[in-house]
Amino acid sequence: MATFRLQGSKVLAVDMTGDAVKAKNGSMVAYDGQMAFKKMSGGGEGIRGMVTRRLTGESMTVMEVKGNGTCYFADRASEINLVSLQGDRLWVEASNLLATDAGLRTGTTFTGLRGATQGNGLFTTTVEGHGQAAIVSDGPAVVLRVTAQYPLSVDPGAYIAHQGNLQQHFQSGVTFRTLLGEGSGEAFQIRFEGEGLVYVQPSERNTIGGDV
Repeated sequence: MATFRLQGSKVLAVDMTGDAVKAKNGSMVAYDGQMAFKKMSGGGEGIRGMVTRRLTGESMTVMEVKGNGTCYFADRASEINLVSLQGDRLWVEASNLLATDAGLRTGTTFTGLRGATQGNGLFTTTVEGHGQAAIVSDGPAVVLRVTAQYPLSVDPGAYIAHQGNLQQHFQSGVTFRTLLGEGSGEAFQIRFEGEGLVYVQPSERNTIGGDV
């Protein structure tokens, strides 16, 4: 299995000995050793993945890198966070997924009528299996724990990913901006209940006015 490690906070180094890694197309900045590259379609496997990508307007493409040596990946100087999966599942916005072990299964899941985050209004990318994934954030990501006693509400522009046994709800008409009298139109926030972890970024991505 490939070894993921960080070179500083903004470059991912992946050491490979004959294995493979999947990464966002165009994110490789350097490599040493012998590598082979293959372009893949992103978002999910098979016909269903193609349909969901068409619905969401997602244009994310993925490349597979295989060989012996070290590959270095980065994405517009974003901060990189490593997530270790032990047979569980990670839900992540497609634009925030940098790289995964090739052995991890990636797909697309319907998460509700959201309509706010760029290009991914209806679907979230899922990653599951045993191995490592790298996600990117605008600024250092914060990992927040959700428990049965303490549900969590998140601005959709700050949401990156979540894992664990969490239920996701979309509360329309409620947002941190409208609470402060700064919102325009009907906006919403994401509420998580259950047991798990939610990854948020300190800088919000551009949403469509924060409106549904």
